[in-house]
Amino acid sequence: MPTATATKHLPPSPKEHWLLGSAFYFVKDSIGFLMENCPKYDGIFRVSSPFEKIVIVYHPEYIKYVLQDNNRNYVKSFGYEVLKMLLGNGLLTSEGDFWMQQRRLIQPAFHREKLMSLTKRMTDCVDDLIAELDKKSGKGPVNMQKEMMAFALDIVARSLFSSDVKSFIDEVGENMDIANESAIDRIRNPFRPPQWMPVPSNIREKRAIAKLDAIVLRIIEQRRQSTESHADLLGMMMAAQDEQTGERMSDRQLRDEVMTLFLAGHETTALALTWLCYCLYNNPAVEEKLLSEATQILNGRTPEFSDMPRLDYTRQVIEETMRLYPPAWMVGRKALADDSIGGFLIPKGYSILMPAFYVHRDPQLWNAPEQFLPERFEKEQVKKRDRFAYFPFGGGQRLCVGNSFAMLEMQLAVSMLIQKFHFRLVDGFTPALDPLITLRPKGGMMMQVERRG
Repeated sequence: MPTATATKHLPPSPKEHWLLGSAFYFVKDSIGFLMENCPKYDGIFRVSSPFEKIVIVYHPEYIKYVLQDNNRNYVKSFGYEVLKMLLGNGLLTSEGDFWMQQRRLIQPAFHREKLMSLTKRMTDCVDDLIAELDKKSGKGPVNMQKEMMAFALDIVARSLFSSDVKSFIDEVGENMDIANESAIDRIRNPFRPPQWMPVPSNIREKRAIAKLDAIVLRIIEQRRQSTESHADLLGMMMAAQDEQTGERMSDRQLRDEVMTLFLAGHETTALALTWLCYCLYNNPAVEEKLLSEATQILNGRTPEFSDMPRLDYTRQVIEETMRLYPPAWMVGRKALADDSIGGFLIPKGYSILMPAFYVHRDPQLWNAPEQFLPERFEKEQVKKRDRFAYFPFGGGQRLCVGNSFAMLEMQLAVSMLIQKFHFRLVDGFTPALDPLITLRPKGGMMMQVERRG
């Protein structure tokens, strides 16, 4: 259990490189490092490094302590600071009173009634994805990661902006990829030139962000000048007023939140759906049960918001996919003041990394953790489990504001796609884990798309 008892001892550190400490092995193979070393310690250990000071925390009680019980002492860690160049001071990267104000303004946009109003836009996007996959079925390998990324970005764009977005969606996707990859490289490479230095990689990144800014700010300006009302996420955010101050968001705040929703709102969902295709291929009995549920409840019709509670096995399959392959595979915080966790000193300035990937596979928390068993997420089973044994959307007051949006989007997509297609991994292709900011399959997810019936 976490303790405030004073201690002078840092957590232990695994095998160390003579120059770069244990961080050398952590950076070289993050997943392998965690799977090897987490079982050796009791929920906490240190990654020694001449650069960033890191503590790995993976006992559910310790995670709860950092994310919930003593969350005021922990702010977003280094990786989120890097993302600020793209996301500005949006909900993902902001802190303190400003974050609280923004959360109050944005939260209503994701209430049940608002999600219900977005359902038709989501199913329209799924129809477009089905039409696209139909063209490619039986015609060679399809990169399902790429397809799901385009699909999820389309949903976010149509939910943010009710008007036709096809004119700029490709440009948004292309430049978002450039900015995201630059952020990943900066996080992983401590020797990368600082952002102010005019080297080619930095110039490319700044150009990409400038193009994104121009698109988003142009849309906001058009909305400011319009007399029409828009029942989309941007319209809701523009109309939102802080209950305490009466303030509305500035154009800059709107830009930062739109950019945050673009990035956080499409990549994690797209990756969850990508890994789900892979999990279904490896578990044909699960696929059959999933198909049976969709056929019985929908029988070919387009799902509606009211169908979601009955598509419960679909939800379980999604949850189990995010257990084994959590898109947000690592959650990070930084200590504002000295603290103590598990009897060990956590000095001010240390980064706390909470690896969802390992926690979700910890044999002390999960029976047969490597097996794909959606029934783990039956409601009665969930009640028996520690809340922080599973945290694909984070936890505490910083729980992802869009988690219900993402789950709705995925339930709709899976229930529609499963009735149309079977996805088979290309012969000889085995997806490797690529743990960047999100957990991607290295080289994409190459599959054969086979039309049912």
